[in-house]
Amino acid sequence: MDQTEIEKQAAADHAVQRIQDGMLLGLGSGSTSAYAIRRIGERVRQGLNVRGIPTSRHSEELAEAVGIPLTSFDEETRIDLTIDGADELTPQLQLIKGGGGAMLREKIVATASDRLVIIADSRKLVPALGKFQLPIEVLPFACPVVARWLRDLGGKPQLRSDADGKPVMTDQQNLVLDCDFGIIETPEELAAQLDRIPGLIAHGLFLRLASCAIVGRGTEILTIEREMERA
Repeated sequence: MDQTEIEKQAAADHAVQRIQDGMLLGLGSGSTSAYAIRRIGERVRQGLNVRGIPTSRHSEELAEAVGIPLTSFDEETRIDLTIDGADELTPQLQLIKGGGGAMLREKIVATASDRLVIIADSRKLVPALGKFQLPIEVLPFACPVVARWLRDLGGKPQLRSDADGKPVMTDQQNLVLDCDFGIIETPEELAAQLDRIPGLIAHGLFLRLASCAIVGRGTEILTIEREMERA
């Protein structure tokens, strides 16, 4: 296991220690979240009583494979704790998510959670967002016009495609535009502009959502806590 994977696993292990018996958990997506899901599965087999709401089909399949009981928003609408990864995070707990295309469900689950704990390796911690292109989920009907509006905002959108050149579809059967805005100096302002675009289903700016971040850094764990509760 290389250093990056060691950091991911260490961050996931520390986050899972925050889980208490009886909790409803949000189960994040991506390679770092997969470590957490597997660890939760181990604790469930040892007697931990929890249920989970997954943020993607892949996370759902993994959770079922490791024995985590699952539920849905049809039964519960308040999540105690979500553990999820990020593609970029700042010391102010601003995030870019959606590299795996699950940002819509991730944002719904995060917003429904009392606490969102972000886990990451040290590469993901950055002084400012924007080196990682911003994922944007788009209604297929609106994709060309949304792309034009993104260019009007100064972005450079590119349709996400698979290895065969076919458009990548999200779990909701929408398209993904990866948009280069350069370094995002004012994330709140950009998020507000994106939120006003019709046909844009979700974007990967996660602001004022994370309660804390747990970052593996070498042999150490860096924990960044939000100073004030999110509004």
